[in-house]
Amino acid sequence: MSKTMEHLQEAFAGESQANRKYLAFAKKADQEGFPMAARLFRAAAEAETVHAHAHLKVMGAIKSTKENLMAAIGGETHEFEHMYPQMIADAEAEGNSQAKRSFDYANEVEKVHAALYQKMLDNLDNQTMVDVHICPVCGWTVEGEVPDVCPVCKTVKKFFQRID
Repeated sequence: MSKTMEHLQEAFAGESQANRKYLAFAKKADQEGFPMAARLFRAAAEAETVHAHAHLKVMGAIKSTKENLMAAIGGETHEFEHMYPQMIADAEAEGNSQAKRSFDYANEVEKVHAALYQKMLDNLDNQTMVDVHICPVCGWTVEGEVPDVCPVCKTVKKFFQRID
C-alpha cells in the first residue's frame, strides 16, 4: 500500500472520530445550556464529515449501493464475530462493567445491522419504504413498528428516534 493511501486511511479515521466526538460535545453543550457552543461543535462535526467523505472517495471506497451493502455486511459481521467478543472478554477480565455493557450493546446491535443490510441487499430491486427507528441508549435499529421496550437495553418505546 502506498504511503499516500495509508495517509488517506489515517485521515479518514481521524476525521470520522472527530465528527462523532464533536457531536457528543454538542449534545453536552446543549444539556449545559450553551447553545452557541453546541452549534459550533455541530458545524465543525459537519466539516469533519466533508473531509472524511472526500478522503473515502479518493480511496475508491465508495462503490455501487450493492457493493457498499456487501462491504457493510462484512464490516458489521467482523465486529460481532471477532472485534466485540474480544473486547467484551477483556473488559470482563479487567472488571470494567461499563465498558463491557457498552461493548455488549454494540455487539448485539451489529448483528441486527448485518441482518438489515442483508435484507436490503436481497431486496434491493424491490424496496419498500418503512419507518426506521433507533434506540438512543444502545443503537438497536428496527424497521416498522417500534417495540414497547428495546430488546437489548430495555429502553422504553417513547425514547426511540425516527431516522429519515
